[in-house]
Amino acid sequence: MVKLIDGRQVARVLNAQTQTRVAALRKQGIVPGLAVVLVGHDQASERYVRMKEKKAQSLGIYSVLKQLPADSTQAEVLQTVTGLNQDPRITAILVQAPLPPQIDATQVFGAIDPAKDVDGFHPENVGKLYLNLPGPYPVACTPRGIMTLLAANQVPLQGANVVVLGKSAIVGKPLAALLLNAGATVTVLHSQTKEREAFLSAADVVISAVGQAHLLTDADFQPHTTVIDVGQNLDENGRLVGDVDYSEASVNIEQITPVPGGVGPMTIATLMQQTVEMSEWSK
Repeated sequence: MVKLIDGRQVARVLNAQTQTRVAALRKQGIVPGLAVVLVGHDQASERYVRMKEKKAQSLGIYSVLKQLPADSTQAEVLQTVTGLNQDPRITAILVQAPLPPQIDATQVFGAIDPAKDVDGFHPENVGKLYLNLPGPYPVACTPRGIMTLLAANQVPLQGANVVVLGKSAIVGKPLAALLLNAGATVTVLHSQTKEREAFLSAADVVISAVGQAHLLTDADFQPHTTVIDVGQNLDENGRLVGDVDYSEASVNIEQITPVPGGVGPMTIATLMQQTVEMSEWSK
């Protein structure tokens, strides 16, 4: 029987630790502050931002939402980021992706103060991650949450063959760096990869962050594979599913993160964790 890796449970533990740290900071007169910049009215983004706000408030984190119209200019978005950089109440800034097509996301992420870049997308923080420099500095929240999930479930990484599907700057690339830093042998697959099956069949751990429902099945893996499914897709019935199609009777997948209930809760919990850490770093 396939074991489900319970992201909700690990996130609950992490959130409890974060709440304790927030309480300790508040006793010192320090309140961690998270600002989220949302441009436009993408329904998925708005729902996700509401979840972040609710969780921040429940943990005692000061939370601010800056929502701008969908037709905002690059200058207006950058002006908002600059204002948050200068706001002493804000210790962590997140610009919610995706951004409207007229906005240069790279420039916006690069405008965030690296010391407040809670999602770890600023080139300075990305460079530190790839160079495996000693911290502290923020790391992309979903990849870091995945690493926490793997550690909590005692998945060995040193010397393991790990395949990452997807090369995005949000998940695939920073995750590959974290895995390399942990001693894994990492292969990143993408849309131009040939003979994908050969890489998958030799992997101890597979992490799929493609965003394509039913992309993989149990037959794609070797026995005893750990699968981390980052996909968030709607199937033909409007149900939220991951990239991997499996069942309790799957024979090659040993354990897998469900969708929902796997990586998603860890992303938000890690965002809160890192917000508090950045407040601690700035003391």
